Amino acid sequence: MAVAAFSMPVLAQGKAEIKFDKTTHNFGTFKEADSNVTCTFKFTNTGDAPLVIEQAVASCGCTTPVYPKQPIAPGATGEIKVTYKGAGKFPGVFKKTITLRTNAVTDMVRLYIEGEMTE
Repeated sequence: MAVAAFSMPVLAQGKAEIKFDKTTHNFGTFKEADSNVTCTFKFTNTGDAPLVIEQAVASCGCTTPVYPKQPIAPGATGEIKVTYKGAGKFPGVFKKTITLRTNAVTDMVRLYIEGEMTE
């Protein structure tokens, strides 16, 4: 009796991975008159497949994220710019969240901005 062994190649599917330089930005203290503040979160696709940021949602309407709509190649870098518009909001300490949905191994990432706005 003969036994035949068949081997089927296993195709490894590449996955994107997103790595940020930082996930929290502190604006420090600023006046309401100068409350249109912006920061940049830099990231790298450390995976072996193109990275797609599908969605970036802020926790409130006073925070606006701008993110790349095109795929980020493996090894390439990108930026997410976040603007906080505090004019007309209550002065004081704040912390806001930006939730990213991606095709990366970790498909959901949270970024944070914080600071203190004075009158």
